Order: sequence, then C-alpha cells, then structure tokens
Amino acid sequence: MEALTISALESVTGGKYYGDPDIKSREVTAITSDSRTVTEGCLFAAIKGERADGFDYIPQAIDKGALCALSDREAPGYNCIVAADVQAALRAIAGFYRKQFHIPFVGIVGSVGKTTSKEMTAAVLSQKFNTLKTEGNFNNELGVPLTLFRLRPEHEAAVIEMGISDFGEMTRLAEMVRPNVCLMTVIGQCHLENLGDLQGVLKAKSEVFDLMSPDSAAVLNGDDETLKGYTPPVANIIRYGKSDGCEVRGENIVCKGFEGTEFDIVTKDARFPVTVHAYGEHIVTAALGAAAVGLSLGLSPEEITRGLESYAQTGGRSNVIDTGYITIIDDCYNANPNSVANALRSLSCLPGRKVAILGDMLELGAEEKELHRNIGLLSAKLGIDSLICCGRLAEYIYKGHIASGSPLEGWHFPMKDAFFSVLPSLIKEGDRVLVKASHGEHFEEIVEELKKLR
Repeated sequence: MEALTISALESVTGGKYYGDPDIKSREVTAITSDSRTVTEGCLFAAIKGERADGFDYIPQAIDKGALCALSDREAPGYNCIVAADVQAALRAIAGFYRKQFHIPFVGIVGSVGKTTSKEMTAAVLSQKFNTLKTEGNFNNELGVPLTLFRLRPEHEAAVIEMGISDFGEMTRLAEMVRPNVCLMTVIGQCHLENLGDLQGVLKAKSEVFDLMSPDSAAVLNGDDETLKGYTPPVANIIRYGKSDGCEVRGENIVCKGFEGTEFDIVTKDARFPVTVHAYGEHIVTAALGAAAVGLSLGLSPEEITRGLESYAQTGGRSNVIDTGYITIIDDCYNANPNSVANALRSLSCLPGRKVAILGDMLELGAEEKELHRNIGLLSAKLGIDSLICCGRLAEYIYKGHIASGSPLEGWHFPMKDAFFSVLPSLIKEGDRVLVKASHGEHFEEIVEELKKLR
C-alpha cells in the first residue's frame, strides 16, 4: 500500500508509535480489523466491539505476521500506534489513502436499493474499467475505510456504498470517499427514529454533496417524489427513471417474472434494448441508475448493455430459490416501508398462489404502527393470497389486512417458534413465497425452514 509507512500512519492519525524504530520506514501491506484475516506485513486495527475488544487480539495478530497494531492504548512488547479513537484514526488513514487515487469514485447513497444499484453500477463500469466495489455490508464507518484499503494501483474506478442512520454520518463517510459521482436511489421511510421525516432523511443523505467538488455529477432518481424537488450543489445533474423529463428513461418495460425484465433505455442521443436477468419491480430503476452513471463516465450503450446483462442478484436480496416444492423469494436482508411495498408489488405480478411472510420493520419512530398497518392494507389491495405476519410490530401489518376487509388469508404469530410449528400447513406445493423483515429479525431462519418443506 503505497506511502502507508508506519511513520506516515503515525502522522496521519495524530497518534504515537511505540515499538521497534527500524520498521517506521516500512509500508504496511494491508489493513484489517479482523484478526482472522491478518496477512504478512499488515496493520491490525484493534477496535473495541460489543462482544470483543480487538486489543486482546494484538498478540495473536502480530504473531500471525502483522507489522504493527493500531490501538487506543499501549501493548507492551508489540509494535503499536496509539491513537485516542481507533475508528477515527482508521477514517483519517482511509481519507489519506483515497487521495492517492485519481480515478472515478462513485458513491451509492439512499434509503432503498443501494446494494442492487451498487452491484449493477459495478457490473456496468467493469466493462471499461478495472473496478473496485463494496463487498457485503461494508457500507458504514468501519466498512467504508476497509473497502478503501482494498484499492490497488491497477484499479481504474471504485463504486462505494455509503449507508447511514443519523445526521453527521454521511459527512464522515464522504470525507473518506470524496466521490466524483453520487448516485442517490430513494429517499424513504427508514431510520426515522433519528432522522424524523423524509426531509430529515434527505438532509442526512445529501451531506455527501458538501464534500464533492462543484464539477462533480449527481445521478438522482427522477421518480422519487422527494428528490424531484431537490437540486444538489454540483454542476452535472442526471435524473433517471420512468418519468417524463428523466435524461435516462426506461420505456417498453416487459416484466417476465423470474426470467427477468426487458426494456428500452432512452437518452437524448440513443435508444437501446436491455434484458436484465433478475427478479423484482425495482430492477428497472436500479438498471437505469447504473446506466446513467455509465453514460456520465463515457461508456457506450454497448458496454452498458453488456454490464446490465451480466448482473446477478446477491443473497438475501430478492434471491429466488426453487426448492422443487415451492419458490422462495429470499428478501430478508433488510426492510423498510418502501422496500416491502416494492417486494409485494413484484410478488403480485407472479403467476400462481402468492404468500408473503413479513416481519417487523425497525427504526421507524413514532409512526411505526401506522407504517406497518399500511403494508397490510397494500397486501390486501394487491391480492396477495396469504399474508403471514411474524413479530411484535408485524401484528399491525395483520391488523391492516383485517381492516381492509379482504377475504384472503391472514395470520399473525408473535414469535417464530409458534409459526414454525404450523408452517407446513400454511404453505402449499407450487407457492411463490416472499420472506422479508428487518435484518435484526433473522428471517433467514424462516428461509431455512421453508427449504425443508416437501
């Protein structure tokens, strides 16, 4: 990792080095906060977590080959840079390291669809550039620096997902990433406990633009009601979506269920057909955003088409599993009112008997009961054949279903254990089964139970 010598790290972090003076001129080869992923010559960041203190793993990390540790206190007998706040020190190093790369950095922000948009954008840009992308859920104040530390001289572009839940977090992320292009997906009802309302969500997400240069580009969802009235302080603004007035627009959309979606991408200068081999109503919007980013960075329609057609969905996000008995739509990675509504609309378009297993949506603040109730009303309106609600707040989804007067099936189970005991009787052969809840509800356990049905 060029220029990341122990001496430079000491200076960048404002910390103090203790240990062998002869290694101060040596460069670290990587940076990790996980002692299981220590490699020869790396820096081990000893972060104190909820269940473990990284400080306790410094001897193990050094013994495995780490050149030095980064800690909030001395580790006698081990090379160590001591900084008051290890995570703040990591952010400082990440910002310093990022500035060594003069390549396009695309920041992906928004309430819904960040990961899908990130994956699609990376698939598109990879047709022209050697592209680094965020892996897994490394989109927060610890994950983003660890992602940036994976940058190598051969990289020609980077797509960085940036997730927040409170004011000020986006500023800290953007200070590291400094994106040249920002793709903003949706301003939705999530983290309302901290952000208050949709305008609060927009205010928190749009902190990113304060750290972008005036000649940067903003790629905004032109179908989103909150974003329609928002103009960020950058020179280049591209709106994408299905609405009139979007510079990158989707037309002639044909949804083919699990087989994917066909549509035309229309711009000022071109019209070209695309097939995305993925399931879900959100797919077209995400593809249009990725196309808009590609166009802003000089990719041709042919390169964009190849990229979108190479896209593959990731586990836990509208991942389709055919068990031979039923078809599971595993969308249990996370949930908020916008994403659940999209998932239900996608489910409603499928043939056959449709079942939605829904759980609590967390961090919605004072309106959480009403927001859950609205999901039950929507499920009934869409004609979902069987609605199964599991969890404390999910009771209000069930109440919305009942209030709708729908004759279709509706069930509520306070706990997963009670649901598991009757699950085989509620699912029929050939069912299309959506599973969705906030990540903290661990609905992946339900997916595993569904896989056992025969």
